[in-house]
Amino acid sequence: MNMSESIHAARLGDIERTADGLAVLQFRFAADQPVFAGHFPGHPILPGIFQLEMARVAAETIFNGAMRVREITKAKFRRPILPAETIRLELKLSENRETTQARAVFTVDGQPAGETILQLMRAT
Repeated sequence: MNMSESIHAARLGDIERTADGLAVLQFRFAADQPVFAGHFPGHPILPGIFQLEMARVAAETIFNGAMRVREITKAKFRRPILPAETIRLELKLSENRETTQARAVFTVDGQPAGETILQLMRAT
């Protein structure tokens, strides 16, 4: 199973839409998933690259089309995400002529877990 497939499999429920334009998705990665195998032995945490990829995959789901990362403007990891924790992803998308900015905020049990800003382009 590749990273994108793991993310799709970990998604819980449907996309929620908030009044202020956010898309909210939830994810939970089971402790036995390969993502935790080597990061870190004895103390598994979700790799930061998965948070970045979760934002990209969420944007693809919303736009119903492939997106690629043009630039990572911000990537801040505030707390480790452990196996079986429920991750809340709040995604704000802003389109301009060339790119779509995806601002993603990750929380676990109301605690900030990470934040990223990606510049995305439609894949051709």
